[in-house]
Amino acid sequence: MKLLNWNVNGLRAIMNKGTLLEFIKSEDPDIMAFEETKLQPEQLPHSFDGYHLYINSAVRKGYSGVMVISKEEPLNVIYDIEGEDEPLEGRVITLEYRDYYFVCAYVPNSKDGLLRLDYRMKWEDLLRKHLTQLDQKKPVIYTGDLNVAHEEIDLKNPDTNHFNAGFSDEERAKFSELLKAGFADTYRELYPERVQYSWWSYRARARERGVGWRIDYFVVSKRLMPQVSDSIIYDDVYGSDHCPVGLIVDL
Repeated sequence: MKLLNWNVNGLRAIMNKGTLLEFIKSEDPDIMAFEETKLQPEQLPHSFDGYHLYINSAVRKGYSGVMVISKEEPLNVIYDIEGEDEPLEGRVITLEYRDYYFVCAYVPNSKDGLLRLDYRMKWEDLLRKHLTQLDQKKPVIYTGDLNVAHEEIDLKNPDTNHFNAGFSDEERAKFSELLKAGFADTYRELYPERVQYSWWSYRARARERGVGWRIDYFVVSKRLMPQVSDSIIYDDVYGSDHCPVGLIVDL
């Protein structure tokens, strides 16, 4: 199976460019997840023929939002996670299939000055609880813009970012907690020393200069790793400040 994920930073814009539909046609994913859709369901500019469609939009228009398209209809769909103080930001969709769960998330950004770090830490605990509870029933595939570069290899300039959102000690520790709870970062498991990024600031020609961060992931239950044949970063695909990531897994 081929599974894809892309923070599109505005679904309408990237669809109107034609970039997204061309990518889907060429890659033909079984499931694809999206973050920062920034739209309501009625605002979708095009359909996704051959796919079942699931959207969790933020109440605030033009903000956040996640979406999943799937060739196979899931057994069950869960929106948001239990215990959220603000489940109105459209951050999580969970699809249940016969042999696994597929979870798409747009993890909250801690913001400049780590102003939202406390909220982020509580949210991470709730998300980890959600994933571990699912994992007790069947294996989990977790993907999304997780808004953290876990190790120094995962961003261009680690020395100057230790107190910035996305590379704070607190955020990195939460990701470590998730891995210790029985999960694996598929890309780093397969490619422990490879340097690729999935997000670049729009400022100062960052992408052109190779100044990026790896913050988009496919994380799986550890017992699924033997079935994972590849974890891909499509860093040659443009259309957003993020590039797509993918997983090839035998399910």
